[in-house]
Amino acid sequence: MRPHFLINAIFTLLVFSAGYAQVLKPAKWTTEVSSREVKTGDEVTLIFRTAIDPNWYLYSTEFACEDGPIKTTFTFTPDKSYEKVGGVVAINPQDKHDKIFECDVKIFKGTAEFRQKIKVLSSPLKISGSYEYQVCTELTGQCVPGEGDFLFDQIKVSGSPLPEKPTPVAKVAVPANDKKDKVEQAIDTARSAMPKNDQKYTEVKGPQLDPSWMQQKQNQSLLGFFLLAFLAGLAALLTPCVFPMIPMTVSFFTGRGNPFQAMIYGLSIIAIYTIIGVLLAPLMGPETANHLATEWIPNLIFFLVFIVFGLSFLGLFEITLPSAFINKVDQQADKGGLIGVFFMAFTLVLVSFSCTGPLVGSILVSSAGGELLKPVVGMFAFSLAFAIPFTVFAFFPNWLKSLPKSGGWLNTVKVVLGFVEIALAFKFLSIADQAFHWRILDREVNLAIWIVIATLIGIYLMKGFRMPGDTGKDAEDKTVSVLRVSLAIIVFSFTVYLVPGMWGAPLKALAGYLPPMTTHDFDLLAANKNDTPNTICDVPKYSEFLHLPHGLNGYFDYKQALACARQQHKPLFIDFTGHGCTNCREMEARVWSDPQVLKRLKEDYVVVALYVDDKTELPESEWYTSSYDQKVKKTIGKQNADLQIAALNNNAQPFYVLVGNDEKVLVAPKPYDLSVDHFVRFLDEGKTKFKSAK
Repeated sequence: MRPHFLINAIFTLLVFSAGYAQVLKPAKWTTEVSSREVKTGDEVTLIFRTAIDPNWYLYSTEFACEDGPIKTTFTFTPDKSYEKVGGVVAINPQDKHDKIFECDVKIFKGTAEFRQKIKVLSSPLKISGSYEYQVCTELTGQCVPGEGDFLFDQIKVSGSPLPEKPTPVAKVAVPANDKKDKVEQAIDTARSAMPKNDQKYTEVKGPQLDPSWMQQKQNQSLLGFFLLAFLAGLAALLTPCVFPMIPMTVSFFTGRGNPFQAMIYGLSIIAIYTIIGVLLAPLMGPETANHLATEWIPNLIFFLVFIVFGLSFLGLFEITLPSAFINKVDQQADKGGLIGVFFMAFTLVLVSFSCTGPLVGSILVSSAGGELLKPVVGMFAFSLAFAIPFTVFAFFPNWLKSLPKSGGWLNTVKVVLGFVEIALAFKFLSIADQAFHWRILDREVNLAIWIVIATLIGIYLMKGFRMPGDTGKDAEDKTVSVLRVSLAIIVFSFTVYLVPGMWGAPLKALAGYLPPMTTHDFDLLAANKNDTPNTICDVPKYSEFLHLPHGLNGYFDYKQALACARQQHKPLFIDFTGHGCTNCREMEARVWSDPQVLKRLKEDYVVVALYVDDKTELPESEWYTSSYDQKVKKTIGKQNADLQIAALNNNAQPFYVLVGNDEKVLVAPKPYDLSVDHFVRFLDEGKTKFKSAK
């Protein structure tokens, strides 16, 4: 295993992520009343409670951000048996600053409660209606709109009906030449342009999804993380704390002539690390990932932790556990037997902590992706690679002679890993910087830091300077080995690759690791970017009030977009989005704006944005009854949401789907993912599949 490959693998480990979604129901609603037996004239409180899944939050009913996320709303069916007293009251919502809409909102986490007082007027009491809401998670960047019906039929009423109040009538003179509201005009214009449908309830077929993709994505995620954690375990073997212990430990077991104990020793190492993963899994699960992805405090903490790890590897200080604790564990190892073997393995884990600790910490941070299984898998893979040499060499002791001798090269590996840790630390600082708009780590600043660090690694490999741990003959000898020169060439080549990024080069291979292009102030290539709009077939429906970002021309109706895609012989890019979807706006601002992505959307696809929360009601001729929930879908948003659920088994936004002219999905759909590189690959794969299917 070459060191540069290990370094690249560890680099990739910290940013590796994958995700897929299905129909989600993160909020469960229940109702109750303050009293089940009342008299006419009494006031009763209707209580709506919501159980919200971990890592999700529900928007409240009232906050100042009018053009932001969808608020929870309650619609009561009018009835003579009651009247509302005031409005719906949200009980103790939390304040939250929405970074995309740049306004303050109110949310609920865990549970939510809303109350509405009503006055009982007569019997029987008929209280019914519906509610709409939106729940989001910053863990995966998804938002899910929802709706439901309520019925309060458990209240018994006694007493005579109250006299009805006369309904006030306001007479308003409206001039005949007054114009309608602009929004109403836009809706009327859109309606008049729609083709009439003689069949009253007709359901759209929609894209055809291969259901096997979901499980494949999940399996690929864990498998990829397993392999990267395994590589990190191999990297740990090449550190000064671990490598010299391989022949010492193996010689101890072979001297006793008991390879079975050596096997137990290796299994004990795996068990110890895996147990650590099991214990930390609840802490490194979805809630941690939620904060890791969005909040500035944990990202700032991780930045400082990685800096400390890096400085430790460079030799500024050593991270060690208390010697008294290590000595007590070591004493247990002297007892012999299987228990003694286990404590010998425990001693190895503790003694090597100063070298393995930063790598283990990196795995645990990277495992904060919303799955309890991931930290366990990561620690198992790391420990498996870590334990293999001790077990293998115990069975084949003659192989020990082929191992290189310990020396200064081990400290070289450690120093290079230290530089890499420091470089990776800025990924976390970048997230905090973007969240608070500090603008201290714009893209070109991050690149400058990486260029300096990569240059230092190259000079160090060429023995241009020493670090505190470089001692002995290897440090005194100025001769540079062929391996060092080869690694230096790779590092300097990487440095040269980074330099054009200072002037606006997209650096496609690193797009997911760097701050977005929108933070780049010194872009000399901007003048050469193509701003020519793409051509479409006809005037899009609803374009009076719906728009695409970055000057893109496209559609807002699935059928119309599909017809144009067939006419232009292009695949269809479907964007399931929402007006109140915070992460949809973030994807548009940070991913769609990238020149590589924008070029592909303009040239290779017909784009359609399907808003799942748009309230525009369609003509009755276009209504249909959904086969999913047996409800009549009357609005643009309801029909788009139903299309996503019924055809794609998904109800979260943002959600991107590539469809061929035969309506078959070309590649696995893509959820929220801020990696430009991943999105470009997604678009390219869809284009290739479309061409091969012709």
